[in-house]
Amino acid sequence: MIAPKPKKKWRPSLGQIVFGVLALVATLPLVGLFFFRIYDNQLIRQTQAELIAQSRVLAAVYAEEVTARLASGIALGAEIPPEARPDASDEVTPIRPLLDLLANDLFVRRPDAREAVRPADPAYVAIGARLLPVIRETQKVTLAGFRVLDPQGVVIAGRDEMGRSLAHIEEVAAALKGKYSAALRIRIPDKAPPPIYSISRGVGVHVFSAMPVVVDDHVAGVIYTSRTPRNIFEHLYVERGKFIAAGSAIILTTLLVGLIVSRTITRPMRELVDRAGRIGRNDPQGFRPLAHYGTRDFAELAEHFFAMAAQLARRSNYIRNFSAHLTHELKSPLTSIKGAAELMLDSLHASSARLTPAEQERFLSNILGDAERLDRMAQRLRELARAEAVQQSETSSLIDVIPQLRERFPTLQIETRGVLERQVALSSETLLIVLTHLADNAARHDARTISLEAADHADQLVLKVGNDGSPISPANRERIFDAFFTTRRDSGGTGMGLAIVRAIMMSHGGEISLLPAEHDVRFELRLPARGEPRQTHLK
Repeated sequence: MIAPKPKKKWRPSLGQIVFGVLALVATLPLVGLFFFRIYDNQLIRQTQAELIAQSRVLAAVYAEEVTARLASGIALGAEIPPEARPDASDEVTPIRPLLDLLANDLFVRRPDAREAVRPADPAYVAIGARLLPVIRETQKVTLAGFRVLDPQGVVIAGRDEMGRSLAHIEEVAAALKGKYSAALRIRIPDKAPPPIYSISRGVGVHVFSAMPVVVDDHVAGVIYTSRTPRNIFEHLYVERGKFIAAGSAIILTTLLVGLIVSRTITRPMRELVDRAGRIGRNDPQGFRPLAHYGTRDFAELAEHFFAMAAQLARRSNYIRNFSAHLTHELKSPLTSIKGAAELMLDSLHASSARLTPAEQERFLSNILGDAERLDRMAQRLRELARAEAVQQSETSSLIDVIPQLRERFPTLQIETRGVLERQVALSSETLLIVLTHLADNAARHDARTISLEAADHADQLVLKVGNDGSPISPANRERIFDAFFTTRRDSGGTGMGLAIVRAIMMSHGGEISLLPAEHDVRFELRLPARGEPRQTHLK
């Protein structure tokens, strides 16, 4: 049966897959840098939340100062529309940070301050002077920029832009109407940013927060704060030495993993593929062991692969030799039959010099004898094919087949002793075939007695089969298991009996060997055993 070939299409090699996986692992840290944009957005909202908290505290202080001056006639700003006023019954009115860098909530840089239409009320200037020390102390810790605006948007407290108006800025204009507002704006840094900053969008922005100060539902001012959000790349740039060391460690680790994978997987796999190709081309170098097996799994795979390849090679050589021997063995009887038939046919058509009845009887006897030999050979071939079939799951014991063996060879005295009831991994039919061929071989060599001695050895039953027939000469001891080798061809021997026995033993996981002996013949069979041993003695 021919194995189907895989459809021809491009498939990556194992080495390419391993390289791709390692490259992906090595680039994961770099790819992760681009995901820091999400982290940038989180930092921006965190910064906005901090500005909301800080400005809300200052707004509460600012409102207390304004409330204390209401009796003196301090002027308030615009009245908040009823629909924009918070519900008085709500105990908690949080302001959630909603700036989103990913949604491009980004404005141009903050416009410059303008000249105020009219100067700030002295009362508000006094409030700004009282808040200025608090603002400066807060700035030392938070690093935020603070501007305190009066109801008209004029700066009354802060480091810069005192007395100037910020009312034209979008977020300030919204706060002067009583609505909290914030904005992201492009920031012009004081010094050139590090090169790594170009990866992030969050480093060149400024968060601006405008918190209205509300007194008696009127706007009394605005706390205008700003700050640059913290950024992960600033830390990476400061610690660039450690970052380079970490990157180098990642590269070295990736190379080390690649080396380990190459030595334990890729290289053994390539060697095994090369061995398979060599074996397919009948190159003896294909059976060389691998230089590196890598892992236990590859070692086991290579062991089973080479065992299978060796078995297939032996079977191929066996079939080749067997075919040559079979052709030679069939040639003689077929030639004899053909020659006798042609002579008889010529005699039938000849007008004179016909064969005598005695000659015709002799030729017919030769034909029948050769036909019987071919029949015996065909029967042995069938037995050999059955012996080389897949191992059966049936079991049997010697005590089951010995009576049948005695019936087939009534002229032989069969003696038995030892463990005869031990189950072996051969069916009773197969076991009887083995013993029959051994007994037939002994009978053809003038044996009168056959001895069977069984002994238990762990998972094997060791059976020693001896006979008192003609001893085997030293020159023939190495060839007795070869197919078609026989010294009794004239008496009908086919030379396949012991070859069939060896094939059966090999196909069932056993073995047969010829034991040294001077005056008799002794074989040792190692049969795979099943079950627990039981001692039985028969004679």
